[in-house]
Amino acid sequence: MKPSTAGALLTGELQLAGRLDARFFALLSAIEATGSISRAAATAGLSYKGAWLMLESANNLSQAPLLQTATGGSGGGGTRLTASAQALLAAWRRLQTAHASFLREQEQQLAADPALHGLMRRLSMKTSARNQFVGTVTALSLGPVSAEVTITLASGDEITATMTTGAAKRLKLKKGKEALALIKASAIVLVTDFAGWKLSTRNQLEGTVSRIEPGAVSSLVVLTLPGGATLTASVTHEGVEALGLKVGMAATAVFKAYAVMVAAQA
Repeated sequence: MKPSTAGALLTGELQLAGRLDARFFALLSAIEATGSISRAAATAGLSYKGAWLMLESANNLSQAPLLQTATGGSGGGGTRLTASAQALLAAWRRLQTAHASFLREQEQQLAADPALHGLMRRLSMKTSARNQFVGTVTALSLGPVSAEVTITLASGDEITATMTTGAAKRLKLKKGKEALALIKASAIVLVTDFAGWKLSTRNQLEGTVSRIEPGAVSSLVVLTLPGGATLTASVTHEGVEALGLKVGMAATAVFKAYAVMVAAQA
């Protein structure tokens, strides 16, 4: 069985001889348990043909057969692992345990470097939100129903988010706590000239267009903020043309507080 890596910062795939991996040993284990290659293939998530190809390849390179097949008879038919296969499977299980222990030890050593450990912890979060910023909660207002939180980035830029008070309490938000601000690229509006008008939107980050990536329907426009962080907005081709967006020009990313998702460690 493959060890669980949920919540782990360090992961690694164990292979023997560059080709015998967890799938192969899951297949051997399933054969040991079921006595049937067809049932074992289904258990291991492999096709019957794929299972046989994997077994035949390993068997041809082994000095002794890995499988013993019986057909009918008083004991019934089926497939069993030979002593060589059982020894190979036992070696894999020992190595897998040692490998998992090694990764845990390395992660414990990593924890001794708070900066690197914090970076990897933040990178471990998987989300489709294009824009992800780390900062510190510098303001928090809890109301009967809704809450407002301000996250200040290392550059000094501030991002304000609104959420339910229940969500703020569940995240255990408080001043000084590290938090992530996530904003989808589609939630961002770019402004190149306010023409004397002011917007009610709380979040307005000024930057410089550093990259434009045309797509089939829209373009991804990347702004570089003064502190060096980047922010990506999804803009229609018509919008890019109307604004006359070009690399090097100034623009302001505008997005509403309710478009900001906040993440925090428990």
